[in-house]
Amino acid sequence: MSPQLIAPTVAVRASFLAAMDEFLADGADLVPYSTMAHELRTWRGHWAAEDGFAEYVRTVGGVVDHERADGVVPLSTRWWVDGDTYLGRVAFRHRLTPSLLTWGGHIGYGVRPGARRRGHATGMLRAALPVAHHELGIDPVLVTCDDTNTASRKVIEACGGIFENQRDDKLRYWFHRPAATAGQQP
Repeated sequence: MSPQLIAPTVAVRASFLAAMDEFLADGADLVPYSTMAHELRTWRGHWAAEDGFAEYVRTVGGVVDHERADGVVPLSTRWWVDGDTYLGRVAFRHRLTPSLLTWGGHIGYGVRPGARRRGHATGMLRAALPVAHHELGIDPVLVTCDDTNTASRKVIEACGGIFENQRDDKLRYWFHRPAATAGQQP
């Protein structure tokens, strides 16, 4: 079986919990303004119980369909899994605020530390772009990365990102919806 981008599911709970331990050991809870850090701080105490994890999955599996007072824009989450193994996550921001135009972009992704350097980030972004373009109607799609994150820069460029500029310490890349060819649905 090969990895797939799917809606969050309780079926990968054991692997998800192991991945969160990896992220914590890697310092993911310390990254300011990160969706992952927010979820670690908010939900970590609930994941141990099956019903708490199920509630988490229902929450992140739905769409935050309105902008909240804390500035969170409409958001969808998908998980990158291989069978019952959780490998990472993709967050889709349905629209951008002025700060997301610089620091966040439409798509954010993260591969669990134990699965890095195996092509998963490239696979995730390649799978995420059609979701953003076709399912969510986002065009063009902005993806950003830290100017010091060579691995993420290479992933974005390998997936066809067009470099626009650097703002602060963020590199900004755009992905345009591919034109439909004869006989294909857009």
